[in-house]
Amino acid sequence: MRIVKLTNDTKQNLLENLLKRSTNDYGAYENIVADIIENVKERKEEAIFEYSFKFDKCTITRENFQVTRAEIDAAYQELDAHFIQVMRDSAANIRTYHEKQKRNSWFDAKEDGTILGQKITPMQNVGVYVPGGKAAYPSTTLMNVVPAKVAGVPNIIMTTPAGIDGTVNPATLVAADIAGVDAIYKVGGAQAIAALAYGTEMIPKVDKIVGPGNIFVALAKRAVYGHVSIDSIAGPSEILVLADESAAPRYVAADLLSQAEHDELASAILITTSEALAQKVSDEVDGFVRILERREIIQKSLDHYGYILVAPDMDTAIEATNEIASEHLEILTKNPFDTMTRIRNAGAIFLGEYSSEPLGDYYAGPNHVLPTNGTAKFFSPLNVDDYVKKSSIISYSREALEKVHEDIELFAKKEGLTAHANSIHVRFEKERTSE
Repeated sequence: MRIVKLTNDTKQNLLENLLKRSTNDYGAYENIVADIIENVKERKEEAIFEYSFKFDKCTITRENFQVTRAEIDAAYQELDAHFIQVMRDSAANIRTYHEKQKRNSWFDAKEDGTILGQKITPMQNVGVYVPGGKAAYPSTTLMNVVPAKVAGVPNIIMTTPAGIDGTVNPATLVAADIAGVDAIYKVGGAQAIAALAYGTEMIPKVDKIVGPGNIFVALAKRAVYGHVSIDSIAGPSEILVLADESAAPRYVAADLLSQAEHDELASAILITTSEALAQKVSDEVDGFVRILERREIIQKSLDHYGYILVAPDMDTAIEATNEIASEHLEILTKNPFDTMTRIRNAGAIFLGEYSSEPLGDYYAGPNHVLPTNGTAKFFSPLNVDDYVKKSSIISYSREALEKVHEDIELFAKKEGLTAHANSIHVRFEKERTSE
């Protein structure tokens, strides 16, 4: 891996390089996505089945479009029993963690008859997109569905592309069943997003769409945003390791590569105050790359977006860490909890040498759907709040309103909104007449 001194110039160059991975740079595909969305809106299942054959090389009809209970049961038979139990344990951990995020409606009543509050209501219909094709993503299924169930969403629709033989990966189906998905349809790509956003004859329109996907899925989610809600536009995966001389070079190298193997646009960054650690990590990375299965993807990721930055001190290292605002942040310092208190921007923070990033991907419980490409400065991990709506509650008695009605009328008149003022005024006009 390249080793560079951390300066303002190198930090700025790094940030500009990382931003090149944004979906905003894929405008060439927008017209294609727009055409797919319009076609699905107009022709519904007919268009979806044509796209399934065109893009996924599989024949989907009304008869096999929705996954059946028999297909799910068959999926269980194809998987190792131990792996099924691991998924159940993971789902339990995710559920326990997200249960702590739940909030209740609240009301605050005063003696004068004023009642203010907040009513929390789960969304009615949520669509979950799970990528398919050659890869399987049961962990993504669990992470997107379980918080929705915890929030109380009554109807969760999942879409995922089928293989050439018209079947869905068995691990994905079992994960969906464990998590509590209500219906699964065999459709992927921008056409799946369009179906969820606008509804078809078989797929109900949803209120929100969550889940990662390729550039076509990302652009489709962006296109339908506003008609429905979405979680975020997910970018390529990224990891930043913040370490001092106490870190184990082999652990750091292994953790960096755990994200570099995702795809060629993934970023892996080490920021350290130790030149000796920097060199040792670089050597360990070279050794791992030679033996890992996805070595070609890893090497391209490191060539384009892999960095080892040597900082003059920990203050400078932390400042750069906050500027980069990585999706995953591992802190491997002498006192990681103390270092963590100075971190403002990160999607998920992993503390100590036995808390490597894959722990969060698969098992610990916190969500692995995280803000990318610097958006951790203003976005949060997927959570229970993403699946609920909040309504303000306002109730004033006559006594309570009488004390403040003239102030409200004044405020409205100062804004030139006399109908607003009149709405308050008419409730007390008799008293004024009698005076």
